[in-house]
Amino acid sequence: MTKIDITQAPKFEDRHNSPQASEIDSMLKVIGADSLDTLISETVPANIRMQGEMNLPAAKSEFQFLNDLKQTASKNKLFKSYIGMGYYGTVVPGVIQRNILENPGWYTAYTPYQAEIAQGRLEALINFQTLVIDLTGMPIANASLLDESTAAAEAMTMFAGLRKKDKKKANKFFVDQNTFPQTLDVLKTRAIPVGIELEIGDINKVDLTDPNLYGVLYQYPGGDGNVKDFTAFTASAKEQNVFVVAAADLMSLTLLTPPGEMGADAVVGTTQRFGVPMGFGGPHAAYFATLEAYKRQIPGRIIGVSVDSHGNKAYRMALQTREQHIRREKATSNICTAQVLLGVMAGMYGVYHGPKGLTAIAQKIHASAKLLANALTEMGIEQLNDVFFDTIQVKTDAADELRRIAESKEVNFRYFDNGNVGISVDETTNLNDLEVILDIFSEATGKSKSGNLAALATEVAIDFPETLKRTSDFLTHPVFNQYHSEHEMLRYIKRLENKDLSLVHSMISLGSCTMKLNATAEMVPVTWPEFGNIHPFAPADQTQGYQQMFKELVTWLSEITGFADVSLQPNSGAQGEYAGLMVIRAYHQSRGDHHRDVAIIPTSAHGTNPASAVMAGMKVVLVKCDEKGNIDLNDLKDKAESHSENLAALMVTYPSTHGVFEEGIKDICDLIHQHGGQVYMDGANMNAQVGLTSPGLIGADVCHLNLHKTFCIPHGGGGPGMGPIGVGAHLAPFLPGSPVVKAGGEQAITAISGAAWGSASILTISYAYIAMMGAEGLTNATKIAILNANYIKAKLEQEFPILYTGTNGRCAHEMIVDCREFKSVGIEVEDIAKRLMDYGFHAPTVSFPVAGTVMIEPTESESQAELDRFCDAMLSIRAEIAEIANGEAEVGNNVLTNAPHTAGLALSENWDKPYGREKAVYPAPYVRQSKFWPTVGRIDSAYGDRNLMCSCIPVSDYAEEEAMA
Repeated sequence: MTKIDITQAPKFEDRHNSPQASEIDSMLKVIGADSLDTLISETVPANIRMQGEMNLPAAKSEFQFLNDLKQTASKNKLFKSYIGMGYYGTVVPGVIQRNILENPGWYTAYTPYQAEIAQGRLEALINFQTLVIDLTGMPIANASLLDESTAAAEAMTMFAGLRKKDKKKANKFFVDQNTFPQTLDVLKTRAIPVGIELEIGDINKVDLTDPNLYGVLYQYPGGDGNVKDFTAFTASAKEQNVFVVAAADLMSLTLLTPPGEMGADAVVGTTQRFGVPMGFGGPHAAYFATLEAYKRQIPGRIIGVSVDSHGNKAYRMALQTREQHIRREKATSNICTAQVLLGVMAGMYGVYHGPKGLTAIAQKIHASAKLLANALTEMGIEQLNDVFFDTIQVKTDAADELRRIAESKEVNFRYFDNGNVGISVDETTNLNDLEVILDIFSEATGKSKSGNLAALATEVAIDFPETLKRTSDFLTHPVFNQYHSEHEMLRYIKRLENKDLSLVHSMISLGSCTMKLNATAEMVPVTWPEFGNIHPFAPADQTQGYQQMFKELVTWLSEITGFADVSLQPNSGAQGEYAGLMVIRAYHQSRGDHHRDVAIIPTSAHGTNPASAVMAGMKVVLVKCDEKGNIDLNDLKDKAESHSENLAALMVTYPSTHGVFEEGIKDICDLIHQHGGQVYMDGANMNAQVGLTSPGLIGADVCHLNLHKTFCIPHGGGGPGMGPIGVGAHLAPFLPGSPVVKAGGEQAITAISGAAWGSASILTISYAYIAMMGAEGLTNATKIAILNANYIKAKLEQEFPILYTGTNGRCAHEMIVDCREFKSVGIEVEDIAKRLMDYGFHAPTVSFPVAGTVMIEPTESESQAELDRFCDAMLSIRAEIAEIANGEAEVGNNVLTNAPHTAGLALSENWDKPYGREKAVYPAPYVRQSKFWPTVGRIDSAYGDRNLMCSCIPVSDYAEEEAMA
């Protein structure tokens, strides 16, 4: 008789950690370790090992977790929110939700650094850029930023940098007081450390002749909903050589004169209302559009058009795609990610609706606002906005009573400090909603409704002043005018998806990027309305489900990191870096140490580290690394001593950027503390620490966590991400706050992101991961990540030099493979990266942190079979290099230098290569079973930069060749 314990559910850990027991034993034999624990002890220094298990709740099964989370989600109240302030209800087209947002083919792809196998999402991002360019009336746009507030701050600092280049010492930036408060707060955060004098006031009173003024920013429509013509103002600013930035509602620009046509130098904002749920603050794709003259200063990524090796049009990331890694402390921005998945959704929303559909949506929104304004006016209630798009402002002396009644009817308005009430309607607003609003005002004021709303609705006219009416065409390109039926839209989305390699195809072994499983059970809650349809500024008593999740997640992350508290606000890893440094800055200043402004950073650090330090007002001092890739302790001591009086922080990645657990890390932390500094730990490699050690145990004071790496939020083709920071008790009071809702520490710094909890809706993913893995599962994940990396190292090291290892010859969770010796036969590391595409793999991280190398990180989610397949591909490529060295293949004309090979090339009538077609496209037996075809040949990056074009020229089976010409 078999006895069964029905209380034991299947472990989620066994789904996430791919290698089974027998595979682990097999891999250990190859590595040469007698057990997994032995391998870990040989890898992680004993003096930093955690004693005992993390104190986390017992792991839940997928079924149990989703049931429990549904109960938590039910505590969020789905009120109708008319708060506005940059966040609006929207209708997510089902074809986009199901086939992009919920589709792992889209959300598990990586940043398109290998453009030949990312043509689908690159085309989608070109669509996004075209949407922004056309609606704003600007000539150039990037492929999204983190949020509207960040985009405004990037404009402020970009123009500050340009003014410095003009050798004009002007450092004042004026912001209209009628700008959203969350944007004002982020501008304050970013301005002060870099010496920008931020002035907030009435834009009608700004002195444009002030020689210290370099730029102004206004909200369009205004934060109170009023729409003003800024054409004359902009012309006056230009006469004084003052830059003008508009923060504009993109939907309104289908009806209103675009800021670009008014002469703005930059237009920024959010595309949230283009089919992306509010999600309690994010993630959403912000936009940044500017003039052609500033194309080399624009922050973030620009997608441009180039040509491939066969002369075909192809997309790629153009210009300064990773400025902070190239220019480091001289970078003007630390932006290293985007909101690609959300940008794709917003762009597809534009494709699906087209210019006529978008105009119709905007007209409905405006008509609803105008109908409401007319009805309230007939009731004798004063509406203050002369010209408006979607937001009216009502004057009342009964705001408190109005609020009580509104919330009893599950309605939220915006309540201004002066007692006025703001009402922002959106795409989801209907006549019934307007009736409820009128009922609320009638009950609160005692004034009767008049007229029949449905009858009034037929008489609403759109009559903006002539100077504010949009007269220019937009979205005229065929891509925005041919996919309006769901069938055609579905096929278009699928065509683009099929051009992109993602985790649905094969492992993506990018060092420092951690492309692990994004489990379906983790992703499911993201699209629940209880999480998606919540306004970020909704009253706290309506968001108790979110608050419970935040509280538990903060507790868990604090336990995992060994810290006292965690802020969930930073909405990218680089924002986490910046937030951590700003907290350190505030701590020093609270103690009177205003002079502490030196950040010591290893030369091997991520490029965002020095960029973030400069943004936080710090001076960067570089410290050398030794031949083993570790921090040079002698150089560190010299730098710490020489800068002791002014030392603010050390920024250190652990395990190191070279993939090694440095033995002296505790001594390093102690040294910095002895000189009065704080230790900031870059959490990029936290997935090699969880359950084995922690930043707090090691001695760090603050650490950011890449939730899109260690804690399973998918990369989404280059975004979204989240970068919360954990801090010691002494830093907790300074965690970032919000100007709108209660958040942060008792002495909170001003906001880092627009929303108090950043991209809140995707925190459900990391919450799910921790809840289902539990302490044991998380620890085992770390152990398996280290196992998988050392297995690849053992299989490759006979043919490829491995650059850095620890004392016992082990790597951490990643390793650097040196490819520089192959230059002697004409093979660059890029050739290896492109050839891997023919084998069905995305290349590892190329030339970082060491030029001419690849950094490989397999993660715990990959099975031994998949690791073997990757190793076989690398070893086969090594044999192909040997063929060149032996004279069996031509230097400069071989399978590597000509890679990748497309289907079109393989099927061409004139095959002129000195090797066979089969060798080119089927280099290994497994490739025949699931061939992934790159859709373009190797792309000419220089051509694309010389001939920058960043708007629509679709390269697809249905492309318009005339448009290309």
